[in-house]
Amino acid sequence: MDRDPSVTTPATAASSGAARAGRTPPLPQLVTELRDLVVTYVRQQTVVPLKQLGRYVAFGIGGSLLLGFGVVFLAMSGLRALQTETSGTFDGDWSWVPYVIMVFLLAVGGAVVWLLRTASKAQKESR
Repeated sequence: MDRDPSVTTPATAASSGAARAGRTPPLPQLVTELRDLVVTYVRQQTVVPLKQLGRYVAFGIGGSLLLGFGVVFLAMSGLRALQTETSGTFDGDWSWVPYVIMVFLLAVGGAVVWLLRTASKAQKESR
């Protein structure tokens, strides 16, 4: 079978390119280049996104802690206001009522936040 010498296949192009370039690099150099390529790829695809994710999580945790402390202090101030500024309404046997009122208000606030978050998730999914 005679082949046309003007037609090149990928195999003949690769072998002619290697022949023109000289010898192939030695095996230790190829292994070192492969290791460097893999290390660079792993850093680029895993380490950098994990650092960005860590920053995102850190700010989320910090924000939620600050918000939680704010809600606790607000609830404590509301409880204190109910206990001291109601001029004796919740004294004696009624001293437990301000606690129930604050628990109820915190539950209502939590339910409102939950419903707003659920509504915003549903709106995002419908887009």
